[in-house]
Amino acid sequence: MTISLSDAGKRFNREWIFRHFTNTFQSGQSYAITGPNGSGKSTLLQVISGSMMLNEGKIQYSSDPDSHRDETIYKSVSICAPYLEVVEEMTLIEFLEFHHGFKPFINGISNETIMSAVGLEKAASKQIRYYSSGMKQRVKLAQCIFSDTAIVLLDEPCTNLDAEGIELYHQLISNYCSNRLVVVSSNDKVEYSFCNHLISISAYK
Repeated sequence: MTISLSDAGKRFNREWIFRHFTNTFQSGQSYAITGPNGSGKSTLLQVISGSMMLNEGKIQYSSDPDSHRDETIYKSVSICAPYLEVVEEMTLIEFLEFHHGFKPFINGISNETIMSAVGLEKAASKQIRYYSSGMKQRVKLAQCIFSDTAIVLLDEPCTNLDAEGIELYHQLISNYCSNRLVVVSSNDKVEYSFCNHLISISAYK
C-alpha cells in the first residue's frame, strides 16, 4: 500500500493547519508525525485516514495491483486515537465480536489470542465502562493493531499506559506491524522510537 500526498493543505476557517505538504508513505515503513500540541498532527493523520478532506492538493491511495477510491480506503485503515471511543456498555468479548463484524481481524487470530496478547483475558466478561483508563487504551490498541488492514494509524498511542503498557505497545508493533504501513502522531519519542522516518508538521505552516 502506498499513500501519496501532493501539495496538500488543510485549513479551518481562514487558518491553515498545514500547507504544501508532499510526502509518500509506503508499506513496510513506519513514519512519525511530530510537533508541539495543537500543531496539526492529528489533523494530518485524519487526512491520511480518509476521514477528513483536503482544502488544496491531493491524496492518492494505491496498492499492487489495485488502486483505491477515497471513499473505500476505510476498509484498509485501522486507527487508535484518544478521540475515538469504545462501546463501554459491552464486555470485551462482545466488543471484539462486534468490531470483527465490520472489520475482520488478522487471519488466524482469535478473540482469545487478542485478549491474552493485551493482558485482558481476566477481564473479558467485564463491561468496558468498569475498566481503568489504561485498560481501555489496551482495548483501543487491540482493535486497531489486530484488524486485518494494510494501514495502521496511531495517534498518541501510549495515552494512559504505564511502563508495562508501553512495553506491550512496542511488542505489538514488533510482532504484528512489520509488513504494514504505520504512521504515529506524537510529540513523545517513546511512542515513535521505532519509526524509520520523522516528519515535523511545523515545517508545513
